[in-house]
Amino acid sequence: MHLTIVDSIDRVPAADWDRLTGRNHPFLSHAFLSVLERTGCVTARTGWIPQHLLIHRDGSSRGALLGAAPMYLKTHSYGEYVFDWAWASAYERAGLDYYPKLVAAIPFTPITGPRLLAHHDEHSVTIKRMLVSAALTLARNAGASSLHWLFAPAQDMKVLATAGHMRRTGYQFHWHNPGYQNFEQFLSEFTSAKRKKIKQERRYVREAGVTLEIVAGDEVKAVHLDTIYRFYQSTIQRYGAIPYLTREFFLELGERMGTHVVLMFARQNGTYIGGAFNLRGSDTLFGRYWGSHKHVNGLHFEVCYYSAIEYCIAQGLSRFEAGAQGEHKVARGFRPTTTYSAHWLSHPEFGRAVADFLDREQLGVDQYIDELNEHLPFK
Repeated sequence: MHLTIVDSIDRVPAADWDRLTGRNHPFLSHAFLSVLERTGCVTARTGWIPQHLLIHRDGSSRGALLGAAPMYLKTHSYGEYVFDWAWASAYERAGLDYYPKLVAAIPFTPITGPRLLAHHDEHSVTIKRMLVSAALTLARNAGASSLHWLFAPAQDMKVLATAGHMRRTGYQFHWHNPGYQNFEQFLSEFTSAKRKKIKQERRYVREAGVTLEIVAGDEVKAVHLDTIYRFYQSTIQRYGAIPYLTREFFLELGERMGTHVVLMFARQNGTYIGGAFNLRGSDTLFGRYWGSHKHVNGLHFEVCYYSAIEYCIAQGLSRFEAGAQGEHKVARGFRPTTTYSAHWLSHPEFGRAVADFLDREQLGVDQYIDELNEHLPFK
């Protein structure tokens, strides 16, 4: 077998990469990672230096691609959604450099998916172990303080644990579809008070003269993506956030991944006043960005949650992941779901300190998830 490191996803044939990722992970697709690089969102200038790991058969990069890992050498901790700023500060106080660090992740995307890519056969565990070993070697050779695998699935976490990585847990809120026929059937599982609250929120939007429009697949045009980008910018400006994504990113993503794009628009008096950007996998809808140019009571919940849930029911999708954070999602039928990341630090003393912190943090996360489950809105 032959290991290589490439500085751009475009050095990998798209079909070879996508055979490893599966159909339900659009953010892991070659097209998504390529668009991030090609539109300037992920470059050395933005602090994301691609260092993708590849394992080929037959001792040559011309052999079949057996395994891969999306990896980046980073000079900061922005755009990750697994927060290690306190670790970086501790390094700085000790006179040590925390950056660069090596990260296996999808930039700007807090969505769980494989980080150790391999075919599902009898060799998969061996390939994954080789990828982890190669990543550790790369981290050491690059002078990285640490190696981080963000939003990794449970099966990857087992391999990483055996290679000396520490586990970190977090949580998100996901909606699950057991086979609802319509939105009313979904609401029928709520307590009376919670059901009334959701109906009231939806009524506010209707009474404001707002209608919802879904644009998906072949219907998505450049004008729609341009509008979504303006809504994205409005949210960035409102909260003083960092604009990780460019207008070109949205436009090119529509061209290359249009069949996965699902846009939710709110229209009032013939004009779009708000919208949300989603990507669709084989059985999951992923909500990512939203914005509006006008305040309407309940608009965010309608565009980002209720219309998306209706879409999932109509399309027979089994899950909806509506983005990171947001305890308010619990009252609207989203269940707390544990997320995982794995971490290795080259400095033994700091590694022990972080391990102690993670043990204590996990107790708090587990307790909080239990508390959230006690407040689910269902009968």
